[in-house]
Amino acid sequence: MSSLIRDLKRPKGRERRGLTIIEGVRLVEEALAAGVEVKGAVAGSALEATRRGATLKAAIEQLGTPLERATDRDLQALADTEHPQGIVAVVRPKAWRLDQIRAEHRRPVLVLDRVQDPGNVGTMIRTAFALGAGGVIALKGTAELTAPKVLRASMGAGFRLPALRCEFETFLQWHRDTPTAVWLADAAGRPLNGIKAAGPVAIVIGNEGAGLDPAFDAVANQRIAIPLVESADSLNAAVTAGILLYEVIRGG
Repeated sequence: MSSLIRDLKRPKGRERRGLTIIEGVRLVEEALAAGVEVKGAVAGSALEATRRGATLKAAIEQLGTPLERATDRDLQALADTEHPQGIVAVVRPKAWRLDQIRAEHRRPVLVLDRVQDPGNVGTMIRTAFALGAGGVIALKGTAELTAPKVLRASMGAGFRLPALRCEFETFLQWHRDTPTAVWLADAAGRPLNGIKAAGPVAIVIGNEGAGLDPAFDAVANQRIAIPLVESADSLNAAVTAGILLYEVIRGG
C-alpha cells in the first residue's frame, strides 16, 4: 500500500490508476459516508489515540479494507501535510457525468475557467456544495479535481457534489442541451446587487491572473461584479465564487 501511495502522489500515477489519496480522519470519514470506494489505507499510532480515530479504524477493518500499519516517521513520508492525522487512504473518486450537473432557478452551476490554485478550487467545491449549487464544471487548465490538495480543501464535498473536468467545447454542448444563462464574474461587470436571476444560471470564475477566456464572450448573457470600495482592486477567486453563489441562490 505504501508504494501505491507514493505513486499516487504524482499526477500521472493518479491518471493511470484512476485512484487518488486522502488523509486525515475527517476526510476518510467523509469518503466512507459518501460511499466512496476505499482501496486501502496506512495508519500510524496517532489514529488510535482518540476515540474518533479508533472508531474509524474499526469501520475500515469491518469493510475488509486492507489497513497497513506504519511508524509515525513512515506515515509522515507518505502524507502530503506537515502534521498527518494518523491515516492516509487510497480511494477511487466518484466518476461524475455531465448530465448529473443541472442548473435550476436559485441552484446555479459553478464553472471554473483555468482556476489553477488547488486551495481555491477545493474551497469553491466546498462552498458550492454547502450553498446548494447544482454542480461544478472545471474547464481544461483548472487544477485537478482529485488532487490531494483539492480534496483536502474541499473537505469531502467533491464526494457528494457532481464535479468534473471537461473541454470548452463539451461545456458548450452542455450549455446548449440545458438552456442556462451564463454569467461571467468580471470586476468591470454590472453590480450583482442590481440583478435578479429569472432562471437557471451558470456562474463562470476565471483564472486568478489572466481572467476569463475570450471564448466566453460568444455565450455570455452578462458580466457581473461584486461592488467593492474604491481602494480595493479585487477579491480572491474562491471568495468571489462564494459571494456570487450566495447572492444568486438567495434570489439576489
